[in-house]
Amino acid sequence: MQKGNIGVTTENIFPVIKKFLYSDHEIFLREMVSNAVDATQKLKTLAQQGEFKGELGDVTVHVALDTDKGTITISDRGIGMTEEEIDKYINQIAFSGVNDFLEKYKDNANNIIGHFGLGFYSSFMVAKKVEIITKSYKEGAKAVKWSCDGSPAYEIDEAEKEDRGSDIILYVDDDCKEFLEKEKIQQLLTKYCKFMAVPVAFGKKQEWSSEKKEMVDTDKDNVINDVEPLWTKTPSTLKDEDYKSFYRTLYPMHDEPMFWIHLNVDYPFNLTGILYFPRIKSNLDLQRNKIQLYCNQVFVTDQVEGIVPEFLTLLHGVIDSPDIPLNVSRSYLQSDREVKKISTYITKKVADRLLSIFKEDRKQYEEKWDDLKLFINYGMLSEESFYDKAKDFALLKDVEGKYFTFDEYKTLIEGNQKDKDDQLIYLYATDKEEQYSYIQAAKDKGYSVLLLDGQLDVPAIQMLEQKFEKSRFTRVDSDIIDRLIVKADAKKSELSQEQSDNLSALFKSQMPKMEKTEFMVQVDALGAEARPVIITQNEWMRRMKEMSRFQQGMNFYGQMPDSFNIVLNSDHELVKRVLSESESATTEALKPIESELKGQEARLAAIQQQQDKKKYDELTQDDKDMKAECEKAVQEQKDKKQAVLSDYAAKNDIIHQLIDLALLQNGMLKGEALDKFLKRSVDLIK
Repeated sequence: MQKGNIGVTTENIFPVIKKFLYSDHEIFLREMVSNAVDATQKLKTLAQQGEFKGELGDVTVHVALDTDKGTITISDRGIGMTEEEIDKYINQIAFSGVNDFLEKYKDNANNIIGHFGLGFYSSFMVAKKVEIITKSYKEGAKAVKWSCDGSPAYEIDEAEKEDRGSDIILYVDDDCKEFLEKEKIQQLLTKYCKFMAVPVAFGKKQEWSSEKKEMVDTDKDNVINDVEPLWTKTPSTLKDEDYKSFYRTLYPMHDEPMFWIHLNVDYPFNLTGILYFPRIKSNLDLQRNKIQLYCNQVFVTDQVEGIVPEFLTLLHGVIDSPDIPLNVSRSYLQSDREVKKISTYITKKVADRLLSIFKEDRKQYEEKWDDLKLFINYGMLSEESFYDKAKDFALLKDVEGKYFTFDEYKTLIEGNQKDKDDQLIYLYATDKEEQYSYIQAAKDKGYSVLLLDGQLDVPAIQMLEQKFEKSRFTRVDSDIIDRLIVKADAKKSELSQEQSDNLSALFKSQMPKMEKTEFMVQVDALGAEARPVIITQNEWMRRMKEMSRFQQGMNFYGQMPDSFNIVLNSDHELVKRVLSESESATTEALKPIESELKGQEARLAAIQQQQDKKKYDELTQDDKDMKAECEKAVQEQKDKKQAVLSDYAAKNDIIHQLIDLALLQNGMLKGEALDKFLKRSVDLIK
């Protein structure tokens, strides 16, 4: 028997392995099974080269659980090890000490695992004792047993083992008993070993026993993996159903994908995989982390942000590359140059595939656009290089359901939708039903209206305004139609300033009080055929509020109230009637107030003119008091005037009806206000 200490100059290498090298204890099973698969693959290679002349036979790797003994055993029929090889690969961990080790590898410590045989030592994360019973494939080799109890001390002894290969026996520690549960091991094998290149069996397949009325073991191994997953096969040998079936294997609860890309490249790096385009309509976050990253068919991670471009995390599927180190920290992956090359390549392949689908079958592409749009918008917003490619296959859809490329749509509208400053105006709606009347008003002018109802359409608009020359996007309800695309100077109202002010005051006094909502009233001459009252919402303010949901640092806009413009059409007969009847009803009451108001305003103007000739520090207290007293008198008369107009407006059903009709058109009339409107409507019809 040989005894000794593992080649480290410290007593606490194992705590380092346990706590520092691996952040997740469950990874031990992947490492153990990977080692067994590697040993088997090496034997296959030796057989192909003629260096191993024996029969390969069944090379299935077996994982066995013994709950009574508290052990997990991983067995293979690979190359095995001699006593010398155990000493070389297991005992000699060539570190000068933990402190030096931590300092040297503190930024990417995981990257050195595997290079120094540390993959095997991950077993000590869960085991209080580990045994290796192994026999080399070499002729005349003797079986050897190696054991270690988690300290640097080990023992090597002769052993009985008829067959080549290795059995690794883990005596599970008391604080890791969950790894002695069959369901847990099954789950981990499915997660990490589902596509390993050598059969991996865990227990026996089961079938229903009508006699025992329960599931019972058969004599067939329960092989948990597919040794030739779809991405390892030649694309020309596969059919659409093969890809769909594999997708169902990966994501049993998902809808069918729209289409897919089969990656297969061996220069300048090795990369295979299949990326699927899922049907994405609204929720970005729930769709992430569906790409599984593999290294030679061994699962690495499904946390691929930073490894692939952010927008590609919306794709589903598998990427497999031996150039991605198996045991790595994510920060290492995200800074690795080879990984960045892979990321760039995948982006290019995705763009090329989308362009080819668009060119080959535009009709099919358009049918899938509503599902694709979120993904492509996300890509254009987050990757400048992707926009450069996507601008050729990104589409705009109008309210009629017709699709256009960016260039096609520009050609369509540039003859009719330029304003007097030669800006090209892209009109859009976000809801065809709610904005129906605004859309119709635009159509009546011969304008085209886009439908932009996606989750990322507002940020996309911001981006496209920067990309397109002399262009602006404007929602159809952000202003009256003649001001959406201003062709000439606006027609002036025939009303005097006083009449406009009084008309505004009448309607403003009756606007409802809504939380975080402000109404601004203005008077415009819109033509006798236009609506009497129109509600619009400023494009810039509304867009800033919407953008605040996506961008940090814009919370200020998110806290601001919604601001709406109430536009009174001074050309409409109902508005004229309100003005005429209000003047008849309030003239007598307003005459003395307006007379006094004009007198006080004239006095205030004279005081202001006189005081403007002096510097502020030259004004006496009497000067200041006189001005303040006059300002107060002016405000008192304004308040009296407002009270007269408000009292009249409160009893005027036409004012309330016009306001409510405008609110109703914008989905803003609800509850008690809607009930009052309905009752008033019936009374007006009688």
